[in-house]
Amino acid sequence: MKITIIGGGSTYTPELVEGLIKNHPILPVDELCLMDIDERRLEIVGGLCRRMFAHCGLDIKVTLETNRKRALKGSAYVNCLIRVGGMDARIQDERIPLSFGLIGQETTGPGGMMKALRTIPVMLELAQDILEVCPNAWLINYTNPSGIMAEALGKHSRARYISLCSGPDHWISEILRLMGADPSRASVDWVGLNHLGFAVRVWLDGVDVTRRAVEAVAASGEWPIEAEWIRSLGAIPASYLRYFYHPDRVLSEAGQPGFQTRGEQVKKIETDLLALYADPQLHEKPELLKRRGGGGYSDVAFAAMLAIHYNRSERQIIQVLNQGAVDGLPEDASVEIPCLVDAAGTHPVRFGELPPGIRGLVQSVKAYESLVVEAAVKCSRQLALQALMTHPLVPAWDVANPLLDRLLEANRKWLEW
Repeated sequence: MKITIIGGGSTYTPELVEGLIKNHPILPVDELCLMDIDERRLEIVGGLCRRMFAHCGLDIKVTLETNRKRALKGSAYVNCLIRVGGMDARIQDERIPLSFGLIGQETTGPGGMMKALRTIPVMLELAQDILEVCPNAWLINYTNPSGIMAEALGKHSRARYISLCSGPDHWISEILRLMGADPSRASVDWVGLNHLGFAVRVWLDGVDVTRRAVEAVAASGEWPIEAEWIRSLGAIPASYLRYFYHPDRVLSEAGQPGFQTRGEQVKKIETDLLALYADPQLHEKPELLKRRGGGGYSDVAFAAMLAIHYNRSERQIIQVLNQGAVDGLPEDASVEIPCLVDAAGTHPVRFGELPPGIRGLVQSVKAYESLVVEAAVKCSRQLALQALMTHPLVPAWDVANPLLDRLLEANRKWLEW
């Protein structure tokens, strides 16, 4: 069995390799192909991967490729963690909106839109290559914005794919920890969009304990959202909702002396990680990788691959086309909800109506996401402008119009517009 990682020079790759080692007895991979356009990173990360396998006594061949089609040949699973434009493009996505007094973030708002506009064409090209070279392979995506990628793939490709985020598992684990609840006895109803999801019902031994969960989170002081609002909402928002519920606080933090965007922080961490990875004595994932963020991607990736491989019909939270699962959203729009995952793919579990307190926000951000997908596919400034004007974090035309011009100019080298 061959697994290919597109964007294999990513500093995340050793986490996936750790998962591959852990799951090797039940997912017997014999070749890992790393594909990247950055040959230096590819050599560094590839060397660490080889040492990790050798240290564990696993005879897994590691191949390095800069040609995508050669990398895909013979693959059963194609894991995708690309970043079109690299970290410098992310920093632009964060800094340019801030110069207009708006939040800059890589998965939502103006910054998230630009990341999506750069990435969707490459993702669809990858999907087409998969159909040509390894049509039975599964594309396992964790490239952000993951929900927008899921919608683009679902609307504009026939490739088999699953789009993932480790966020819901993390937030659910934190909720149960604050409650003091045993995860093996608990179940959580999660609904929304990627990075805009909510725990709306919590069950323990089959009993609805949502009020207890809400109070545990609100009283903890650990959630970046006002406790009174969590209690009023009666549901627990993902931490990314701070951008929507407390934007003034986020912008105030960004205005502090010495402020660094997350992209600027990560760029330094990645430099340090690559220096560690280049050490010929290193043969395991370093502790510093935890500061890179995105922990848990290996767990959700291998959970999905194993559910497919063994036809498990296992419940997992996935970004998937709605297909009537959530009322009030288009059937071909992506949502983040529990699905049953088996050899045929993802099957969304019917949810029904969104609670009124979250419905409007989810619908407006969903409209923005769908417009972004079409703007990318049609290379349309008009649709990109509609997307910005639809987003709750963009206040008015007089901001959106010049902001879009500035963003498009900064991204000209990555857009074929």
